[in-house]
Amino acid sequence: MEKKGSSKMNIAIIHPDLGIGGAERLIVDAAMELASLGHKVHIFTSHHDKNRCFEETLSGVFDITVYGAFLPRHIFYRLHAVCAYLRCMFVALCLLFMWPSFDVILADQVSVVVPILKLKKSAKVVFYCHFPDLLLAQRTTILRRIYRKPIDFIEEITTGMADLILVNSRFTASTFASTFKNLDACGIKPAVLYPAVNVDQFEKPDAIKLNFLSINRFERKKNIELAISAFAMVHAHEVHDHQGVNMNDVSLTVAGGFDNRLRENVEYLEELKKLAEREGVSQRVRFITSCSTAERNALLGQCLCVLYTPKDEHFGIVPLEAMAAYKPVIACNSGGPVETVKHGVTGFLCDPSPREFASAMSNFIQDPHMSEKMGQDARQHVAESFSTKIFGQHLNRYLVDIARGKKE
Repeated sequence: MEKKGSSKMNIAIIHPDLGIGGAERLIVDAAMELASLGHKVHIFTSHHDKNRCFEETLSGVFDITVYGAFLPRHIFYRLHAVCAYLRCMFVALCLLFMWPSFDVILADQVSVVVPILKLKKSAKVVFYCHFPDLLLAQRTTILRRIYRKPIDFIEEITTGMADLILVNSRFTASTFASTFKNLDACGIKPAVLYPAVNVDQFEKPDAIKLNFLSINRFERKKNIELAISAFAMVHAHEVHDHQGVNMNDVSLTVAGGFDNRLRENVEYLEELKKLAEREGVSQRVRFITSCSTAERNALLGQCLCVLYTPKDEHFGIVPLEAMAAYKPVIACNSGGPVETVKHGVTGFLCDPSPREFASAMSNFIQDPHMSEKMGQDARQHVAESFSTKIFGQHLNRYLVDIARGKKE
């Protein structure tokens, strides 16, 4: 018989950069929920800017220690992966030699730390794989392919060394199996743990504006140009003739995480502004960089619906946040959104083309009440299936079970 309270654990979490994004949101939610269940939680990271972070990281509910902030993120805008590996390895080594034992160590995104953490014999190591990094990396040149080869090999080997592997969707689980064929052949199967959203932070909106909202980091893979091009088609009446609607009242807000340290963020924002000008809608498109949680919630509360543009996104936290805020979502019919958005009920799943998106957007312009009805269904859907409480319960079960397995 285990003593009462013996399931309360000392948990370490390693995350590369505790900024603002879907991966960071998951880690913060994990820390908050685990702490609320009585565990002692400590996040270790190589970067935490108190002016650009989720508010919960400043709350003191869990500890945060930064190691290796002095290490470079890139070398002349190259070798990003190697630099990320080195920073995370430095964090892991500091945890290994400078901190007492933990019951469980949750490593996030970068698997190269797993063998280092396994040297801490007292702890079980859980790896959360958002998506195989080798599929995200570009291989546009022979030199790049040569550079990535050892990194890809290391990723598969080190991922397989974890005591438990978690992924963020069934889509990622199937991709994991087809990508890491050696691990799959050895019977190493990841468990699915969906990210979540705190539904309590969103109140039912009072008034809705004829505004479409896109929320994403300013990265090219997020395909934000799809939202701008679709909006331009709607504005030009290329899809439907919006009788009785003053199209000057219809607008698009493009908001999201922006880091001026990252050249891609800076360049892509400029590309999107130029696209809006070319499409003739620059006066109706507003860009907001790195808005706070309160500002984001206000934008969600006022919009007609949310446009989620990434294709084959491995999960996507934005659709959950939108639906929790009583808003329908228009998303691509691939990847994670297929598992979170109910087509025709909580939004629309479309081919990733401006015409398809514009057609779905026109439905809400023609009938704004559709937004309210779908928004109600969306809120209920998220509350029942994707709340942080449910996420915390599932994660806690995984960690408690794996820790007990170590002790048996």
